[in-house]
Amino acid sequence: MAEKQAAPFPVTELLRAVRAEIDATLQDDHTNAERVALQRGQRTGGSDDAREYVFACRTWKDAFTGRDLLIRPGRGREAWEPAQARKLPDGKVLVTTAADLGSAVQGATLIEDETASLDLLAQKLESAGGKGGPIDPTSAGWLVGRGRPRVDRCRTPEQFVAGYRDLSLNPRQRRAIEQALASEVTFIWGPPGTGKTDVVTSVVEGCHRQGLRVLFVAPTHVAVDQALLRICATLESEEGFADGLVQRAGDIAVEALARKYGERISPERLIARLSSRLDEQIGLRSRQLAQISEPLALHAELGTLQVLWNELVQRAAAAQSTVMRSEAAIRTEGAAAEDLVRAINETPEPGRLFHQRRQVKLDELHRQYAQRRQAEQMAMQRRAAAQAEERRVTAEARGVKTRLDLLKARLEGQPPAAQLQQFADQIEADLKELQAERGKVPDAVRARCRILGTTVAKAVQSRRLLDEVDVVVLDEAGMVDLPSAWLTAGLARRRVVLAGDFRQLPAVTRGSDSRTASKDDKAHSRLWMDRDVFHAAGLVDASGRVRTDDRLVALNEQYRMRPAICTLVNEVAYPDSPLLTGRDDTSRLPPSPLIDGALVLIDTSSRQIGSGGQKAHLSNPVHEAVIHELIRGLQYDTVLPARKQDGVRPTERMAVISPYAAQKHALKGSLKYRFGEEYEGLVDTVHRFQGSQRPLVVIDTVAGAGRRPGYFYEGTGLASHTCRLLNVALSRAQDHLVVVANVDYLRGELPPGGEAVRMLDRLERFAQRVPVDDLVPVRAAADLGSLAPEDLARPAFFPADEVDRAVAWDIARATTSIDVYCAFLGVAPTRKWLNPFSERIRAGVRVTVHTRPADPASREERLVGELRAAGCEVIPRDRMHEKVLIVDDRVLWHGSLNLLAHSGSTDLMMRVTDPTSCERVKRIVDRAQMDRPARKPPAATHDNGVRPGQIHDGRLYLDVSFAEKDQAKRAAKARWDAALKLWHVPADTPRHLVERWLPDQGNPTR
Repeated sequence: MAEKQAAPFPVTELLRAVRAEIDATLQDDHTNAERVALQRGQRTGGSDDAREYVFACRTWKDAFTGRDLLIRPGRGREAWEPAQARKLPDGKVLVTTAADLGSAVQGATLIEDETASLDLLAQKLESAGGKGGPIDPTSAGWLVGRGRPRVDRCRTPEQFVAGYRDLSLNPRQRRAIEQALASEVTFIWGPPGTGKTDVVTSVVEGCHRQGLRVLFVAPTHVAVDQALLRICATLESEEGFADGLVQRAGDIAVEALARKYGERISPERLIARLSSRLDEQIGLRSRQLAQISEPLALHAELGTLQVLWNELVQRAAAAQSTVMRSEAAIRTEGAAAEDLVRAINETPEPGRLFHQRRQVKLDELHRQYAQRRQAEQMAMQRRAAAQAEERRVTAEARGVKTRLDLLKARLEGQPPAAQLQQFADQIEADLKELQAERGKVPDAVRARCRILGTTVAKAVQSRRLLDEVDVVVLDEAGMVDLPSAWLTAGLARRRVVLAGDFRQLPAVTRGSDSRTASKDDKAHSRLWMDRDVFHAAGLVDASGRVRTDDRLVALNEQYRMRPAICTLVNEVAYPDSPLLTGRDDTSRLPPSPLIDGALVLIDTSSRQIGSGGQKAHLSNPVHEAVIHELIRGLQYDTVLPARKQDGVRPTERMAVISPYAAQKHALKGSLKYRFGEEYEGLVDTVHRFQGSQRPLVVIDTVAGAGRRPGYFYEGTGLASHTCRLLNVALSRAQDHLVVVANVDYLRGELPPGGEAVRMLDRLERFAQRVPVDDLVPVRAAADLGSLAPEDLARPAFFPADEVDRAVAWDIARATTSIDVYCAFLGVAPTRKWLNPFSERIRAGVRVTVHTRPADPASREERLVGELRAAGCEVIPRDRMHEKVLIVDDRVLWHGSLNLLAHSGSTDLMMRVTDPTSCERVKRIVDRAQMDRPARKPPAATHDNGVRPGQIHDGRLYLDVSFAEKDQAKRAAKARWDAALKLWHVPADTPRHLVERWLPDQGNPTR
């Protein structure tokens, strides 16, 4: 047996990384994935490897039907299992899976299966390097530093790039094009706005004119389409363009490309167009065959009827002959019988003489007579049957004759049947030939293609996109995982060109951060899954700095950003290789005092509102309000169109970029409610804006609402994700960049010298400052009654001493509902609000209080009883920390407002009128409830006997949980005693400030 051929380097390492990625995907929580929640499941049948469960489902996603899915029971963190699901007629959902979920399942979650593409990737790697296979290990190896690929420079680029000498290209761009047209491998480093797409377009054009087939790939549909739009514009006058010279495999995502070139680059449309002539001929022949088929059928029917007619004539003649023979037999037998009667009568009666002989003769005559009569009777029966047959056949023959006459009349003037059949045989032969020719059209369309654009995933997963690939051009190469890039490059037979920016977004991977992977496996994933091709080829060191290498051409002049924006981007992402600016310093937008400069900083440090919880850092209602009012001001200055105004669309001028999906969703909903559907598309995450640009970009840093800034800010260094994400966000801006940031918070939380801090340093030194007070006003409670409806709907802040009166104003005007979210209950504040609540309840308003479960016989339990006695609904919720008031599902109060636990807030509070925000907050609160109840830890005790509630050395010690430490610091200036591990305040601190953190209502003990 022949030994199995060893896999080429680094297939084994790449395979391990891909399999680790599959495992990590199955272990990941997929918090941002589209999902379907299932309830009350029961197993209904199936086999061990295909168990069937039926679940209740409130909201089913039709897109999940027939798709590969993953399922996980409950809210656990078990691994996901493959599944399929479909909605039943009664609204329930049938799930089929190999996973054993038990006979009864309380709940489960479905998401789309992202491992299918990884499985295909693994299969491709397993077959890589095989004899005659599509992957060339040599060209693939260039990406990981293997081999010594030729690096050269084309001396006559004008032969291959039309008008090359007249193109507006800088020296670095020309070097990149010329090197790519003469080298086996070229790496083009293209920071934002440096004209990378123009360079890539010229490279593709030049390779084509060198007689090479080009496979152009990028990680996303949008990236592919944006480049193809340029390529098509360059080559549309080329011979053969209309017949598929350039083609796009896969769905076209950019509307402009589909509208302008879709008919000429879509293989499906090309096949349809090129097949239309054949389809017309096939249709014509089919119609001709149908036309001939009718008279042929009539001829066939005529022939059948003629045979039947002849048969009936013969049967009628036979019946008539039978009648005649039967009548002759009747006469013969009747006459013979009469002769026998006379003979009997003439025979004398037997006497004594010859008695016996005479008797014998008479007997014989009688016997013969009986035979004759019987024969006569049978002849009569035959005659009757023959007569009946003759009548029946004659009648049928008349009918056939009538049909024959009609058919002959219809066929009058038609060719003979033989001639028609000859025509039909010829048409059928023509049809067969035409259909065979049509079947070859897809191959013919593929053969006409010289430049094919598609995504990396499709290029890797497809069996054959082009008959042969000479050149692979991989755009946005920094966003492609290493196994996919290796396989893609291996499709090239002569040349590989890789363009991208390793300081923008990397590939999205999970293996290196998997909670279940070993340290060694994580390190392996970072090396063989996470690295981009620039790092893998040895062009970038571990710190993210570029090495000098002939294979790499760095584009260094950008044409997108105004100088001030470019300088900021250099400060953050390109301090070692600063970009030059090749554009003017003017704005294309109408003037507005809100964006006088290229850089604008809106510092929200003075407008922080309290918020807690593990995910509080993912959204920031203060920033949401600031962005609302910024848009409102820009509308007033005609920078942005007003609601339903014809003309320019807001998304053509402005983008709002958020690092977190939660803030994105919050802004999308509230902007749509306030400004109209056309404003919903302004907002998205950093990843979604990769490859885009806008005249005005607003970056919402979000950080400031939680106890930590979050993942976006956790990295440092040029190779960190923070540097890459900030780079993409900042460099989307062309004319104006607005940063909304809680500067004090960020400076207190971020490591000095990091990329985010350098961004703040530059903004504070050079950016235009827009005071937050100019956007979101600070109001007094007395203002509410005099405001116009439009101004009343605007977000506004209220000082601590105005909050109670402002809240009372809203509660007094509640008409349908009041929802209070308050983790704790205090005696004085709860009883203070009982009367306003009771008044609204008597007016038909529903009042609901959400609070933590009260301990038996505690003061909280007594207060819950008083609330319920007043008509309030009290809903206990474990582990809650929210401090929110919602009135009529329209008015939302944010901040440190513990309405029923404190006599008042110590911070600014924000009031927002927005039903979508109210609904979103309710939904978030509902989802935040944990499965396991929170356990209140026992009061801490220590060897020296100091307990919460006691005064010791002039300090009053408190029972403060970790979740409330920030609030205790803000509300009561509490400090931490590290030795006793207790929080404390001065002994003379007013008790209403710390009442909630004291064990009971008694006086503190000493």
